[in-house]
Amino acid sequence: MNRFLLVLQDSRHVEEIPDVSSLVGEDASGSFSIRANHAPFMTILLTGLVRFRREDEAWEYLALPGGLLVVDNNRVTLSTRRYFRGDDYEAVATRLRETLDAEEDNLLTVRASLRHMEDEILRRLYDVQRQDRFRP
Repeated sequence: MNRFLLVLQDSRHVEEIPDVSSLVGEDASGSFSIRANHAPFMTILLTGLVRFRREDEAWEYLALPGGLLVVDNNRVTLSTRRYFRGDDYEAVATRLRETLDAEEDNLLTVRASLRHMEDEILRRLYDVQRQDRFRP
């Protein structure tokens, strides 16, 4: 058997892709390739692109913000917060970049809101303490 099952999991859904012949990804040690009957393996993927192909078909790309890749029993499971899949490298990379930028903007907004809430709580605690000191 020269193929394996690729299982993609993100926060929205699970997708199974049969008959994958090769997968190329990148972790902290560098790029690596997975083929059928690979020994059990687990790694943390970096933010970026993973590519895979079925037999003689063109490469497909997965853009993802990091994830966990597990190889066991001729099954490759890739778990991530979100991924984008397509056969156009540039389009998939652009979509990931835009999504990560939007998430970063949202995160900055949430942090600013939390800082504001914290300041307001401290101000109210100070007011309560001050009122207690001046009560007869």
